[in-house]
Amino acid sequence: MNWTRWKTLMTLSIPMIKPVLHYYDIPNEVVAFSTTRHGGVSKGKLATLNINPYRGDDPTAVTANLQAVATEIGVAADKIVRLHQIHETHCLAVTDDFFQLSNAEQTEEEEGKDAVVTDCRNVCIGVHTADCVPVLFYDPTHHAIGAAHAGWRGTVQRIVQHTLKHMTERYGTKPSDLKVVIGPCISEKNFEVGQEVYDTFATEGFPMERIARMYEKWHIDLPLCNQLQLEEVGVPSSNILQSGICTYDNASDFFSARILKEGFGTIYTGIALK
Repeated sequence: MNWTRWKTLMTLSIPMIKPVLHYYDIPNEVVAFSTTRHGGVSKGKLATLNINPYRGDDPTAVTANLQAVATEIGVAADKIVRLHQIHETHCLAVTDDFFQLSNAEQTEEEEGKDAVVTDCRNVCIGVHTADCVPVLFYDPTHHAIGAAHAGWRGTVQRIVQHTLKHMTERYGTKPSDLKVVIGPCISEKNFEVGQEVYDTFATEGFPMERIARMYEKWHIDLPLCNQLQLEEVGVPSSNILQSGICTYDNASDFFSARILKEGFGTIYTGIALK
C-alpha cells in the first residue's frame, strides 16, 4: 500500500493561501496529515504554514493559516485542537462537552498536555513538533483516535504507551487493532545527544544496542524507540507506518529546531474522524 502522498491545495475561502500538507493514506473514515512549511502567510523562521499560537507568531497569520488548513481537511477551525505541550505525558480527552467551554476554558484544558484522544467526529486532534516525534493513533474498531508528542523526554517516559492506555480505558481499544503513524521527526543520524541523555535511556531499560549508535557522540533513534514501545504492548509492526521523513535533512519543507535554533514555527500532525 502506498501510505503517503503529497497534495497541494488551494483554499477557496482564503485565495492567497495554498496550504501544502503531507497526507497519510489510512481508511476513508480518517484524515491524517502533517503540515509543511509551505502555503501559509507566516514570516521569517515561522514561514509559512505555522498554526501554533504559542510560538510568538502574528495572531492574524496563525488564524489565516488555521482557517486554510481547516478548509482543506473539511473540519471547522474551532474544532482543531491545539495543545500547549510541556514534554510530559499528560493526556487530554476531548468530548463534545469540550466545545461547550469558552475559548479561555478550552485553552486551560489544553495547557500542559502532550497527548490527546477523542472519539468525536469532525474534530481534528494533533500535536506540534519541530524534530520531536509526532505519533497518530487510529482505532477502526471503536472509532477513536489519538495523538502524542514524543520528544526525547516524552519518549523516555513512554508517552505512546500512556496514550494507548488512555484509549484502552476510555474506548476499549485493543493494541492489535490499532493503526499508528510516526510522522516527520529527526533521524538517528542527526540526533546527537550528550552522555546524560544516553544514560537516561539506559537507566529506563531501553534496548540501547538497537536504538543508539556512537559516532563522535551518541545518537539515538527516537522513531524506532517509539515503534518498539508500541510493539512491546502488542501493536503489530505491520500496523505502524514510519513516515521516514527526517526534519533535519528536510528543513526547507519541515520545521527543524536544530536547524532554526529559535523563534521557529512548528509542524502540526493531526488526525480527524470524518
